[in-house]
Amino acid sequence: MKDKIYDVVIIGGGPAGFTSGIYTAREKLDTVLLEKSMTGGIPNVTDLIENYPGFPEGIAGPDLMMKFKQQAEKFGVNIREYDEVLQIVPGKQHHTIKTEQKEYRAKAVIIATGGLPRLLNVPGEKEFTGRGVSYCATCDGPFYKDTEIAVVGGGNAAIQEALFLTKFAAKVTVIHRRDELRASSILQQRAFANKKIDFIWDSVVTNIYGENVVEGAEIKNVKTGEMSRHKFDGVFVFIGWIPNAEFVKDLVKLDNEGHIITDRYMNTSLRGIFAAGDVRSKKFRQIAEAVGDATVGALSVSEYISELN
Repeated sequence: MKDKIYDVVIIGGGPAGFTSGIYTAREKLDTVLLEKSMTGGIPNVTDLIENYPGFPEGIAGPDLMMKFKQQAEKFGVNIREYDEVLQIVPGKQHHTIKTEQKEYRAKAVIIATGGLPRLLNVPGEKEFTGRGVSYCATCDGPFYKDTEIAVVGGGNAAIQEALFLTKFAAKVTVIHRRDELRASSILQQRAFANKKIDFIWDSVVTNIYGENVVEGAEIKNVKTGEMSRHKFDGVFVFIGWIPNAEFVKDLVKLDNEGHIITDRYMNTSLRGIFAAGDVRSKKFRQIAEAVGDATVGALSVSEYISELN
């Protein structure tokens, strides 16, 4: 109903969004969760999650997110997928959230929109996306059986996905702009021990080439300036994420990278609007940390609404 005012609207259906909903719904707050696509967020395309507490053998990302979703639904969170938020119009007693389909009104808003893959922004990347360039190993890995592929990046995501891709590819070459990885020690150990994984250090991809599909990449050594060409059947890019905060850039304060700035209780610069998870300005980005953010944010929302009432 147009005149209905929810207690809370949560924007984003990943770990932070679901956790926020679990807590606000348990606090008996009327909660709706809006997700622009399918719920689950980045974990939905992660093959194996080993560092989330309670799963000593690890758990597939989609399976973990299904458990999150089921728990949120159990407590009464109204989950609405494929409805992208376009704008938040602030008000004194409630905020108006405008989506592609309708408008919602809520006393409080929790932004948990996560981020998108950071692009290389080199020639050939856009042209070959979906035809050899990928940002999701679990989505596209099975298409690269017995091939030679490149993984660009040196953090946890890059090395985790490189290890996953060895299930299919004959050879995986990790291209990293530094001379050492940023990934956790255990992932580094596994990568260095895997005979299918090679490394090209101190290098960046400058061009991705091919006819109808990817055939290789041009690589530049950042220390020597030397250029080289390498044949690859696919290029997987894992160089970080861009926060999904563009729709609130003129509403709340952002840091230099576009993340939403909050205090320790997840309050943004605008009263009644909170943020949690990877969209928030912070140092580390882990599922467990997103859950922690969301817990604090949801309890802060509960206090805020109590004061409002």
